[in-house]
Amino acid sequence: MFAKLLSGLLSNRSALSWLPSQCRVCRAWPAQPVCEACVHQFAQPQQRCETCALPLPGDRRRCGACLKQTPPLDRCLAAVAYAYPWSSLIQDYKFHAEPGLVRSFAALLRAAPWVEAELEQTDLLLPMPLSAARLKQRGYNQALLLARQLAPHKTNADVLLRIKDTPAQHTLKRAERLTVLNHAFAVDPLHVAEVKNRRVILVDDVMTTGASLFKAASVLKAAGARHVTGLVIARTE
Repeated sequence: MFAKLLSGLLSNRSALSWLPSQCRVCRAWPAQPVCEACVHQFAQPQQRCETCALPLPGDRRRCGACLKQTPPLDRCLAAVAYAYPWSSLIQDYKFHAEPGLVRSFAALLRAAPWVEAELEQTDLLLPMPLSAARLKQRGYNQALLLARQLAPHKTNADVLLRIKDTPAQHTLKRAERLTVLNHAFAVDPLHVAEVKNRRVILVDDVMTTGASLFKAASVLKAAGARHVTGLVIARTE
């Protein structure tokens, strides 16, 4: 059921869906970038912590860490685990100049539980901003492309700013990630009114420790946001 829904979404959202192509995972031909069989195998819905998206057993709603200290995110949603085949596809999307994969990732997210409803309820989608140096190097912000694919009329890339460049998060230990991001984000003073008392979704590609999303959410809450949801393609485990 889930695989058929996602397959239909991929077909409808791709402007070139009528052209034959290979599945990027199993190389089936013809197929969408990820065929129905691979989606069924690698993208089954999973119970996750409602505020940090870590996988949970049974019907638990929050993990122990979030029960002990509630994060600044009111909700956090992830479509899949950061594992094969999604990890390599996301790396191609971010680092190997394949922005066209955004259509597949947006469809993957829309087919995940609770995401469609969250998109409908939100007032604003904010992509996690890149530093100027990283944006120049990459040529595009992968989070912005994803947000625009999900809800173009609700996306605004001018609200949340990155005002301090920091090392890539995967190069840092957890404690370093939490401190190096201090004062890294800010809400543009000209756009504070757009955040106050609004429901906001923070969009990113991958969530690891959650340090970046948590810091950005804290800044948005301080600016008056009523509800902040983190939305990512994949969550590390």
